[in-house]
Amino acid sequence: MIINKTNNTKTLTKVGIVGGGVAGSTIALRLAEIGVDVVLFEEGASLVNGPPICHLHAGGNLYREISDQQCLDLLKQSIDTLRVFPHTANIRPTVIAVPTRDNGEPDALLPRLELLQQTYQNLVESDENNKVLGEPSDYFKLYDQATLTKLAAKALPTTPATLDDWMIPVAKNLNLDEFKYPIVLVQEYGLSVFRIAATASLALSKLNTCQVLTGAKVNHLEQNDSTQQWDIHFQQFNTELQDWVTGCEQVDYLINACGYRTGTIDNMAQLPRERMVEFKAAYVTHWKNSQGIWPEVIFHGERGTPNGMAQLTPYPDGYFQLHGMTEDITLFSKGLVHSTATNAQPELSAPFIKKLTQAWQENEVTLRSTRAIHHMSQFVPEFSTATVGGLPLFGAQQIPGQDATLRAADISFDGMNYARTEIVKASSALSAANAVVEKLQSLGLITTSVSGSLEADFPVTLSLTLSQVEHFAEQLAEQRNYPSALARQVAF
Repeated sequence: MIINKTNNTKTLTKVGIVGGGVAGSTIALRLAEIGVDVVLFEEGASLVNGPPICHLHAGGNLYREISDQQCLDLLKQSIDTLRVFPHTANIRPTVIAVPTRDNGEPDALLPRLELLQQTYQNLVESDENNKVLGEPSDYFKLYDQATLTKLAAKALPTTPATLDDWMIPVAKNLNLDEFKYPIVLVQEYGLSVFRIAATASLALSKLNTCQVLTGAKVNHLEQNDSTQQWDIHFQQFNTELQDWVTGCEQVDYLINACGYRTGTIDNMAQLPRERMVEFKAAYVTHWKNSQGIWPEVIFHGERGTPNGMAQLTPYPDGYFQLHGMTEDITLFSKGLVHSTATNAQPELSAPFIKKLTQAWQENEVTLRSTRAIHHMSQFVPEFSTATVGGLPLFGAQQIPGQDATLRAADISFDGMNYARTEIVKASSALSAANAVVEKLQSLGLITTSVSGSLEADFPVTLSLTLSQVEHFAEQLAEQRNYPSALARQVAF
């Protein structure tokens, strides 16, 4: 039962969310925090265990091919994400470099960067709480070769205090003759999948308005034609009985947040949607000889070719997550699949399903991680001494529609009392959650008022301390067989 905090009126609306990834967990938090009764189904053992999230995308500058509007959407979504989930961010800038071998020109990024900077300035002027990416004047900075040469001669700072400080390890380790100029530093922060999972788990455990069912597989849906309510049939493994038990929950509104398996729920609901699914992986490496505190570094390249983009994401204790946008590293041959006229769920082949549900072959982990190290060492020669640091971070990414370059998407509504999340980037999850609140209000299914202030609408989530979140995130990392360093912030 929902009690309106303003006038104490009551409604009986109950929302069911299938899928406890970043989208499903964020929507559950959004609704439960304002008093809406939620039941969240997650097939896995814990929440937010999916694709290799590592970048906030506060402006989308990693992607040259996407529209300015997508970049603006990602900027606003990222700012909202940092306001609500401050402990999930890795506060460090991103460096974007264009190799001389690449066909692109760094000057092509400048109009977009200026647009994003002005938009950020406007957002801060309209609401001081939006200043979560530093000063708008520092949103980006350009570096020519002469400036970087001077920075390379400086000592590594113990604690980066300026934009130039962040550039020193980059300047010292790149062959500066192999790049086009300017090189860009931009305030696109990192994002920790483990601290997202920890934040969602800890906050939801404190909210009696949300029932979280882990290990629960939804296997059938029925909708009542007269009431429009949904019956969600599921199986859940009972650890005490060491057996599967069946259950059914009746809800007034159903949200399909199944990520790459969204099509399976669409099929059950008989509400098909055209989409793609792409399997990707990033690789955990350890660079014992690394020096200094690094920013993230992106080396632009043509996707899917041997010269595909390379992404270096730093963590504490010398751990680095690597992407290489080639089919030998992050991308996979036949790893992008499409839905069909008769099946809303794009079908990945058996080897991908085995990776997603069971395990990788050890030799493939070593092979692809080694390739990623080699790909990165083209730009950072000393990185050739890095070694395999753990299991790959991997998953399948849903992309709605037919545009494989789409990066900013949130949710679509279909049929009666049904929605499907369609986020491509984690920073879009809160946008999807806000859209759900607006939809439920427009249908009269909830009368709970919202304050209009993000901070006021997430009191439980924002009551969590960094220490609480980080401690639980480290436990999750270890449970998932990853180095605990991937769950920690860099200590300045």
